[in-house]
Amino acid sequence: MEIGEILWLFLNPFEAIRGVRDFLELGGNVLVIIMLSTLMLWGLIYERYSFFRGEFKQLKQQRLDEWRARSEHKSWNAHRIREMIISDAKQKAMAKLSYIKVLVALAPFLGLLGTVTGMIEVFDVMAITGSGNARAMAAGISKATLPTMAGMVVALSGLFYTSSLERKAQRSVQQLEDQLELAD
Repeated sequence: MEIGEILWLFLNPFEAIRGVRDFLELGGNVLVIIMLSTLMLWGLIYERYSFFRGEFKQLKQQRLDEWRARSEHKSWNAHRIREMIISDAKQKAMAKLSYIKVLVALAPFLGLLGTVTGMIEVFDVMAITGSGNARAMAAGISKATLPTMAGMVVALSGLFYTSSLERKAQRSVQQLEDQLELAD
């Protein structure tokens, strides 16, 4: 194959769609479920990163402006208002992280479900043919291994971004807390 043909295969969206379709067919129905949960996971991860890039900065600035507009910062009420501002920011920063964690934790179990359904298919072929014909069992074996691999890949990559988002949320809230000075 020439370089041009190889580039055409990688850059042609129809070839990419065909490759994804073939992969999903090899992995069975469970792989489709893993793909859908992965799309939800990455959508939530993208939403959180874009939240921190834009909306949280505006929220932080708004809360700082409200705090600085107060005439006093030492009273009991001022301390409770400061705590409320920090709590509200923390709640908004940590929003949807629990959904991301659930999807990350669910991915290996979906992979395991694919393993089980693929092995059931292998045993069905063995029962129907009465032998251990490798060619007959190949489809079931791919349906057993591909979802497992996909579930682990999704879980590992999602775990990295989950911990990154948690650190980003904690750091952002801590910065807000540090900027809300208590003394006049």
